[in-house]
Amino acid sequence: MEDGDSLRHHCGVVGISSRDEFNLPEQLFYGLFSLQHRGQESAGLAYYRNRKIVSYRDVGMVSQALSHYLTERHPSRVGIGHVRYSTHGTDKLENAQPIVVSCSKGEIALAHNGNISNSDELTRRLIAEGSIFQSTTDTELLLHLIARSSQPTFHDALLECLGRIEGAYCFLMMHEDTLVAVRDPYGFRPLVMGTREGQVLFASETCALEMFQARDVREVAPGEIVTVEGTSVYSEMLPHAPVPRRAHCIFELIYFARPDSEVFSNSVHMVRKRMGEMLARGDTVKADIVIAVPDSGNSAALGYSNASGIPLEQGLTRNHYSGRTFIQPTAASREFGVRMKLHPVREAIQGKRVVVVDDSLVRGTTSRQIVKLLRDGGAREVHLRLSSPPIRHPCFFGIDIPTPKELIANRLDMEGIVRELGADSVRYLPLEALRECVPDPQEYCNACFSGIYPIAVRDAPVHRK
Repeated sequence: MEDGDSLRHHCGVVGISSRDEFNLPEQLFYGLFSLQHRGQESAGLAYYRNRKIVSYRDVGMVSQALSHYLTERHPSRVGIGHVRYSTHGTDKLENAQPIVVSCSKGEIALAHNGNISNSDELTRRLIAEGSIFQSTTDTELLLHLIARSSQPTFHDALLECLGRIEGAYCFLMMHEDTLVAVRDPYGFRPLVMGTREGQVLFASETCALEMFQARDVREVAPGEIVTVEGTSVYSEMLPHAPVPRRAHCIFELIYFARPDSEVFSNSVHMVRKRMGEMLARGDTVKADIVIAVPDSGNSAALGYSNASGIPLEQGLTRNHYSGRTFIQPTAASREFGVRMKLHPVREAIQGKRVVVVDDSLVRGTTSRQIVKLLRDGGAREVHLRLSSPPIRHPCFFGIDIPTPKELIANRLDMEGIVRELGADSVRYLPLEALRECVPDPQEYCNACFSGIYPIAVRDAPVHRK
């Protein structure tokens, strides 16, 4: 699934607390670079230096926004970083994170991954009470709640704030020189922690901690608050943490996370490979080769090939230097954007019946262009296989899904989808088969497929659970 027609999710975060001062922003840069796939609109970091929080944010990729930290020294003991896609708020600079404020509870920096589902209600109430918002993100809401709390300490104000918000959240916060990590009780989004000599580290995915060569890596538990001063770690659970079920986002495993990460204690690559195997089960299509839409379809295509016995081939290559697919106003310019990023290997697909494996189908615009690309490259037949079920419902927990009427699975029946894409056939992974790909499937949120939400959400469809 290419960026011009992809689901977007909220963000990636990195945090470091150290016993001794070192050039900490440089290490935050490397951690954020490892999480670049989680956000490409803006990047920023904040660190504690000379008894105050210093921050820098800019729009663009990590290498563009933060590269000066590779040539400058900024000694510090604690800092956090953030990469962003917008699911709530636009991609303007004022919405970049971490957000830094000075208030009655001290100086605070906050980086957030997720989506506060009751943010509109809380924001309206705060504005009516006199709050002035500088951004359009739900992240700023959290700081307002802490600052306006009547509780005497930052810790008590934080607990009060967390008791008022709903939805998906993973926070990394600095309160002056203390690092705080928080994960919501349902565990919608991933957050992991580890250690290395004299340091405690946090990140959205294990791939960033692997880059740091961290040890003792574990998940921050759903509903856990971890407070770190230097290398002293204190853990507690939210008072309201007990919940009926976990609700890990299944799309982290389908698409968002890097394949070399472990997410929700699962190898992302192995789960995607299993999805491909399940996708091949019962598929009677006759084909000569299996190819992937790189890079998100690679693992599932391998699994499909293994299970079906159809040889895996590299039929598409990706130009990794083209950046995000252009979102252009005309069909011709959108097609050109796809052709800049993806290129058929003509010798591999010429005259072949091709199964092409991708992770999901959203509006269908990019998949239609990929099918045309393969036909123009000489493929005799093109059979599209998706390693996820049809997306039919909005997400309120950190994924930017188009409106239901824009989703191709809602607009058209299967025959109509095949015609719309120009494919010879299209097949989704059934929801029950997807559930077989993970242990404890009842602990995953699949509301974007089923319409059954793990918690009641305002303005959500009728089906809730």
